[in-house]
Amino acid sequence: MAQLQAPKGVPEYFPPRSSAFLAVRDALAAPARLAGYGYAELPVFEDTALYVRGVGESTDVVAKEMYTFEDRGGRSLSLRPEGTAGVMRLVIEHGLDRGQLPVKLWYSGPFFRAERPQQGRYRQLQQVGIEAIGSMDPALDAEVIAIADAGFRSLGLQQFTLQLTSLGCANCRPSYRLLLQEFLTGLVLDEATRARAAINPLRVLDDKRPDVQAQLMGAPYMVDHLCVECREHYDEVRQHLRAVGVEWTEAPSLVRGLDYYTRTAFEFSHSLLGAQSGIGGGGRYDGLMESLGGQALSGIGFGIGTDRTLLACEAESLDIGSATLVDVFAVPMGVAAKQKLVALGAELRRSGIRFDLAFGDRGLKGAMKAADRSGAPWVLVLGEQELADGTVVIRDMSLGEQRTVAWESVQPILAQNIQGTEGAHS
Repeated sequence: MAQLQAPKGVPEYFPPRSSAFLAVRDALAAPARLAGYGYAELPVFEDTALYVRGVGESTDVVAKEMYTFEDRGGRSLSLRPEGTAGVMRLVIEHGLDRGQLPVKLWYSGPFFRAERPQQGRYRQLQQVGIEAIGSMDPALDAEVIAIADAGFRSLGLQQFTLQLTSLGCANCRPSYRLLLQEFLTGLVLDEATRARAAINPLRVLDDKRPDVQAQLMGAPYMVDHLCVECREHYDEVRQHLRAVGVEWTEAPSLVRGLDYYTRTAFEFSHSLLGAQSGIGGGGRYDGLMESLGGQALSGIGFGIGTDRTLLACEAESLDIGSATLVDVFAVPMGVAAKQKLVALGAELRRSGIRFDLAFGDRGLKGAMKAADRSGAPWVLVLGEQELADGTVVIRDMSLGEQRTVAWESVQPILAQNIQGTEGAHS
């Protein structure tokens, strides 16, 4: 019988690397929580119409990459390819937009796209995202961008850059669209690309093929044709970013991969990740809520790739996540010793100290090998002699030293020495 394997293009995380994955995810979410964003747990699949209407049928995401299926009732459902449309549906359905604005939410988890797998490009990708809905304030744009920047910096990343532009609004984009379409008519494009240009010509600017990019030299850019309101909005966003110390590069050709973006658009990339250099991005979406049946409220958000951010940390050789699973590993010699150490372990865990012990009644040599493999900095050994004397052997693995201490003093000793490690705080 053939051995079963995970589906192609689905990364898996397990110890010890999963510790770094969790550290990345938590670091990316932490700045959002500090800024008052509440957590939203989203469905893994939604009505297909949500993404067709919300993401845009001309996008590769909808046209080529969604996992779509019919349920037993004949309804068309799709695994979520991104988070913004689902958040917007949640806000509308539950009336969150009827309360205090802006609605500020963050989320994380897997998203699904039927892409060609390669390093950094997965069919099941992990993301952390935020959405701020209900305010046009340029300071909110800057806050969203600064939250992403703070998450990367908290991990110690240095070799990342931010690209920034404005994609205009419903007032200034139509005239620019005609200008761009006129320019594109003079290019040698295949039938599929011309069809894409007819639906959304900005999508052509995002075409990565060298022969297309070569023809785009001299193409008009939206940022050069903004209306007065969009220009003032973009200027204020940049003023706020300067005030909070976020650096960026102007990117007039930047086009995000989803049709709902307007005005501010941004993308973070990392120089050591090769072709899949993007580690996160987002922008403002002024008409998305209305297109999904809600109020005409603007929003802005981002999606950051947890997988790719982890790859970026590894590319920079950053030490993130706990190096060990436990702080204390106990070695019992005999049934009575095991009972006593199990009870001690429960007390230590309640105080926030990570604890494990050798199971299976193995001998001292095998149990000490297990202790060494655990990576625990502290090891306890309890045998018949220690039980009789009311003591326990405590070994400092980093120094290779051990001593015998009174049983009642072992918990205070461990509490005093295990400070600042993951899980050492209740």
